[in-house]
Amino acid sequence: MTTRSARRTRRTTRTLQAAGVGAAVLLTLSACSSSDTSDADKAKTSASASSSPKLSGTVTVFAAASLKESFTALGQQFEKAHPGTKVSFSFGGSDSLAASITGGAPADVFAAASPKTMAIVTDKGDAATTPETFVRNQLEIATLPGNPDKISSLKDLTKSGLKVVLCDKTVPCGAAAQKALDASDLKLTPVSYEQDVKSALTKVELKEADAAVVYKTDVKAAGDKVEGVEFPESADAINDYPIALLKDAPNTAAAKAFIDLVRSPEGQNVLTQAGFLKPAS
Repeated sequence: MTTRSARRTRRTTRTLQAAGVGAAVLLTLSACSSSDTSDADKAKTSASASSSPKLSGTVTVFAAASLKESFTALGQQFEKAHPGTKVSFSFGGSDSLAASITGGAPADVFAAASPKTMAIVTDKGDAATTPETFVRNQLEIATLPGNPDKISSLKDLTKSGLKVVLCDKTVPCGAAAQKALDASDLKLTPVSYEQDVKSALTKVELKEADAAVVYKTDVKAAGDKVEGVEFPESADAINDYPIALLKDAPNTAAAKAFIDLVRSPEGQNVLTQAGFLKPAS
């Protein structure tokens, strides 16, 4: 009896020992699996971080004068979303900006007020990407507050004694105005041709001119300093605005991110609120 009892005791002990070893193996395998999963997750996180590097430095954007208010707002959004970055703008007539770029001026992004002025850059091979239209803009007549000269049409601008300002014909807003005038068989001799749309508008704001043909966005940005008068011929002279990354961009990564913001729903919302039209579908 004693011998059988001892054997049972030894068998029970061996069974418990085996169970203990099995549990230990399972715990070890579980720990290894957990460690492997954790390492894999870390690797994925690291890879993701390396594929989306933190943006920094200055993004230099050359943009048409009519984009000043909306692009300034987008620049502030960009800097807030990417701490450590700065967006530096140079606003002006698209033709002069294009000439500066082809002349070697350092810039990351060019946003022009017409495909024709963008072509100055692309024809020289100074664009790194194919330009894409991101908004359109339509002309409007800006008059003195209250419209004291009772201007109601493009033809009214040809009245004798009326001081009218136009953008230079080489500037997109001037080319569009001339297209509208030609389509209406109207001849207009302005008191001055301005190098960009903001300069033309300023002449009216300072009461140095009675009216100017500018963009709807500029009339809207001026608030109560001027009054806007729409004219049907403007529908045949709408300008497409293309944007492109430049070939020798000093800050390519941030420049691409800024272009993405401009073309994003958030960017388009800022631009349409400023009076721009969405690209033609």
